[in-house]
Amino acid sequence: MLALILLLAAQQEPSDIDTAIRRLSTVYALVERQAATPVSPHQALYEGAIPSMLRQLDPHSIFLPPEQFQQLREMEKSTHKGFGTVVTVLPGRVIVLQTLAGTPASRAGLEAGDEIVMINGIPLDRLDMEQLVGLLGETRQREAQLGVRRQGTGRLLPFTLKPEDLASETVDRAFVLRPGVGYVRITSFESETTKQLRDAIESLGGASLKALVLDVRNNPGGLMPPALEAAAMLLPAGTKILTVRGRATEPQEIKVPEKAVPYSFPVAVLVNGKSASGSEIVAAAVQDHKRGPVIGERTFGKGLVQSVYNLAGGSGLALTTAFYYTPSGRSIQKPLADSQLAGATQKAAGGVTPDHLVTPPALTRLMMVLDATGAFPRFATEFLRGSPPVTESFEAAGEVMDRFRAWCSERKIQPAVSQWFADAAWIRARLKQEILNQALGVKKGDEVEMRADPVVLKALEALGI
Repeated sequence: MLALILLLAAQQEPSDIDTAIRRLSTVYALVERQAATPVSPHQALYEGAIPSMLRQLDPHSIFLPPEQFQQLREMEKSTHKGFGTVVTVLPGRVIVLQTLAGTPASRAGLEAGDEIVMINGIPLDRLDMEQLVGLLGETRQREAQLGVRRQGTGRLLPFTLKPEDLASETVDRAFVLRPGVGYVRITSFESETTKQLRDAIESLGGASLKALVLDVRNNPGGLMPPALEAAAMLLPAGTKILTVRGRATEPQEIKVPEKAVPYSFPVAVLVNGKSASGSEIVAAAVQDHKRGPVIGERTFGKGLVQSVYNLAGGSGLALTTAFYYTPSGRSIQKPLADSQLAGATQKAAGGVTPDHLVTPPALTRLMMVLDATGAFPRFATEFLRGSPPVTESFEAAGEVMDRFRAWCSERKIQPAVSQWFADAAWIRARLKQEILNQALGVKKGDEVEMRADPVVLKALEALGI
């Protein structure tokens, strides 16, 4: 406790520090002796005084009890615990899209199209989305009992799955959008991201590519070194990636190594409001050096350095100690009211503003109904069980659309003819995506989605392709 106070008050006069410590000690001693009920030191200090003190600084400076500190350390590894399933989560429902080979889910016999309706005796249809997502997160940490509904089976199938360490694939999509044009998606920056990114680019053609679309939408950041290494792959040797400025340290410029051999093909970076930290650094560096356009929505605005300190008893402290600035001197961090971040970034707007602003198209009422009811994955499951094997050339043509419309009508989804035809192109693409998800894996389904994505299409246009 005293170490934390000294750390955060290092620039105060010694008398001020001594006075603060004496007051805290006096208050705690009085509470311990006179309170109506016994005082828990853990609650009073670890859950009370220390978090309250840190909240006066900013939302990102936090005290980490031993169990949370251990979780933070685990996140720095390139593995995570899980069952090896790719699922779509709907209100009260979880549908399996794919099981990864060699994982607990695959060995247990879970199949694409299976619907998980119960976890550890808890019916999922009684949970709201927040509760459901929370339960799924908890389930990945320990053995779980699943109740599964499978098409053509009248009873629930029981499955017992034990989570295992699985390799994290942070560069999870890489394919050719058009001849000579690659698409690569980075979901976060972890220890293996640099190698995975280079391997992905090389698999698409490497230096011979005409252009690359780099997707960091929904990428919250992660470890900083891999983000800097990703930026260094795309910028000329010796150029500045960012500057770090903090109160207790000298400004530090981070540059692409002089001996680096970066790629020189044109690049477009896709971002949105959930692109943060490391993904913002990559996008801003590409933008400032005019290596290519940034497409999408304004980014989150998290440009601060978090230093992690080991404390006694296995606990830790994540403390904001500096801020990141782009090569042109822009602050990435957005100001936050009632914190040290309100004016520390010189009232800059924060985040990265795209060169081309593209927002997701609004969903029609029919689109929302089809998504909310899980119509596409449910129909895909039934369709695949009664159809010949599907190949990559599959299209949701007229007959498939007619079957889907009849299927929807049987389930009381009966839009007007004009409404159906207005959304037909979107429905056709979603059908193809979901059927390929279950037949060939979610990577193939994602390709369908990305080829029709308005942000991707705008990137191709901005690149002149």
